[in-house]
This record gives sequence, C-alpha cells and structure tokens, in this order.
Amino acid sequence: MDKKLVKKTWTLKRIATIGGIALLVGFVGYRIFFADNRSTLIVEKDKITISEIRMGQFKEYIPQTGEVQPSRVVYLDAIEGGNIKSIARESGAMLKKGDEILRLTNLNRELSVLQQEASFNESINRARETRISILRNDMDQRQLLAAIDNQLNILTPQYHRQKQLFEKKLIAKQEFERTEADYKFNVERKRIAYELYRNDSVDRIRQLRETSLSEQRMSKSLDGVSQILDNLVIRAPIDGQLSSTSHWEIGQNIATGQRLGQVDIVGSYKVRVPIDELYLPRISTGLQATTDFAGKTYTLEIVYVYPNITAGRFEVDMNFQGDTPQGLRRGQSLRLRIELGQPSEELLLPMGGFYKDTGGNWVFILESPEKAVKRIVRLGRKMGSEYFEVLEGLKPGDRVITSSYENFGPNEVLILK
Repeated sequence: MDKKLVKKTWTLKRIATIGGIALLVGFVGYRIFFADNRSTLIVEKDKITISEIRMGQFKEYIPQTGEVQPSRVVYLDAIEGGNIKSIARESGAMLKKGDEILRLTNLNRELSVLQQEASFNESINRARETRISILRNDMDQRQLLAAIDNQLNILTPQYHRQKQLFEKKLIAKQEFERTEADYKFNVERKRIAYELYRNDSVDRIRQLRETSLSEQRMSKSLDGVSQILDNLVIRAPIDGQLSSTSHWEIGQNIATGQRLGQVDIVGSYKVRVPIDELYLPRISTGLQATTDFAGKTYTLEIVYVYPNITAGRFEVDMNFQGDTPQGLRRGQSLRLRIELGQPSEELLLPMGGFYKDTGGNWVFILESPEKAVKRIVRLGRKMGSEYFEVLEGLKPGDRVITSSYENFGPNEVLILK
C-alpha cells in the first residue's frame, strides 16, 4: 500500500536561497545608506607634511629688504671751485675732525681775495684815521677850555681887586676898563667854547659809534674774505670714515658746489627700507621689525617715514633697538619682517603647498592616524610666510596636511600607509 509524502515548507535549499537574497538586500542597503561612497586615494605617509593647529600670537608683518646706511652722514661739497693741488686722504680712510682731505688751487680766486683784502684794509685804515681825527678834535677842544679856565683863574681875582680900587679912586679908569674887558671877554669865550663842546660831544659820540661799527663790519668782512682761501682746503667735518663719489686725480677740476663724497660715523647704522605704497596707511613711526644676522635676531623700530612716493614705493628709516649687529657694512642688504599693528591671540595654520591647490577654501584633516578627509575651512590674514589665521572650520589640536595636494586629484578621502 502506497504512503503519501508530505512536502516540507522550509527546505535547506529554500532557506539558503532566501538567506542569500536577504544578505544581498542588506548589503545594497548598507552601501546606499551607511557606506562611505567618497572617492579614496592611498598615499604614503612619509611623503606628506602634517601640521597641528594651535593658538598662538598672531603678528601680521610684511617681508621687506632694507639697505644698511650710517646713522649720520656729513656730505663733503666744494664751497670753492678749483683744481686739485694735493690729496691727503683717499676713500676709505679713517678721519679725525679737521683732518685735511684735499687741497685745491684757484689763481683767479686767490688774486680776487688779495684785492678784496687790500680794499678792506684800506677802508679799515680810513675808519681808524677818522676815529683818531674825532678824538684829536675832542682833545683840542678840551685844551682850549683848559686854557680859558686858566686865563679866568688869573683875571677873576685881578678884576675884583681893581674894581674895589677903582671905586675908591685908587687906580686909573683906563687900567680898570682894560682888565674888565679882558675878564668879560674870557667869560663869554668860555660860554661859547663850552656850548660848542657840548654840541660837538653829542655828534662825536654818534660818529665814534658809527665808525666803530663800520670798522667791525669791515673786519668781519676781511675775516670772511680770508676764509675764502681756507675753503680751498677740504677738511673732515666730523670723526668718521671717508667715502668718495669718484677717484680723485691731481689737477682734476672741481666745480663750485660739487659733491666730493661723505664722512660716515663708523659703528652706528640705520636701515632704509622701500615699501609698497599699498601699506602707507598702516605704516607709522614706532612700528617694529626683526631681522636675522649672523645667527641672531635683532629688533628695529621705524623712526621716520618719508612722505614722498617714487615709482609706487615710499621709504622709512629704522634704528636698531638694543644691540647693533657686528660686522655690518654700508650698502649691505637685510631681510626684515615689519610688523603691522599690535599682536593678538589667534588660531594658526602653518603655511604650505596646499594653498596653491585649494586657495585656502578646504584642507585634508586627519580623522585618525590612517585616514584624512576633506574639510571646508575659511582662512584670514597671513603672518609673513609662516602662518594663516584660521577663521572657521578648524580647532586647536586638529592635524592638517599642509604639503602640496597636486597628486591627490579629486579624491575626498586619503588612506595613509
């Protein structure tokens, strides 16, 4: 007798089929909803640069190149023209104030000076003769007054005695009248002489004062004329080092006012820096800068801003604060970092080749030691060639790839091996 077989619902084959379909659906769903579909690139870790984001002092500065110049320069200009007669010091020589550098000769000028000296000496002699004549006239008037006083000293008592005798009729009238006439004549003579002396004295004082002033002026003019020949000798105005604008030769013609060179104070320097006019509103005296020289960093300060703009640039003078570098030379170039404004605490991202590829709009930030992902950021000001100011997208401690992104292509995830 046949037995009816009951068909099983969950056979092994059916369970395997359904399980496979479920796995496939789950995998597809995971890929759609949970899996990372971003493009990925494997890069070698030792070929990239990783920098850490940190808070730091942000100093906005501009790199510039300045020229070393002496802090004080005295120029040598030829006050008088002529031909070089002798050369006492060459360019580069160390000088003391008053040392002779050049001696010029100018025969026409020398003859002119001699003529002027003779003319002034003649005028001075005439002034002295005028003063002597005035004083002699004063002496003559004093002698005249003395003679009149002496005459009156004799006539006055004689006149009074004869008057008494005449009143007593003891002497003749003719004799008394002669004595009286002599007495009254000398009294009137004295009055006139004193009045004349008094008037002449006022004018005499004025004449003597004017004569003395004229003589003093002519003496000063004579000294000035004498100094014209002294100007043919070029001397060092200060202690320092001589720097000539050209090579000198005996007999060379030097024009009046021609610049012959300069004397620099040795060991005291400033730095003159040309800056783009774009920064003029932000540059002022008191701003500081730093420079590296012989392995040390030195600080400078802007002490003067030149108002003129030439070829789109203006200049500033900077003095060293504290120590001055040893071994500086006039004309030497220094690389400077000029600060713009006061420093502040900001979030800093080191500069690197990434900026050329991203324009600072995004970076690769490490999510783990083996993985870096693309992140949108916003960068602000530059601190020289060292840091960017971070405005958005990063926080302290984040690690960012700062080397070039040129080989990363459009990939959004980097696997670091």
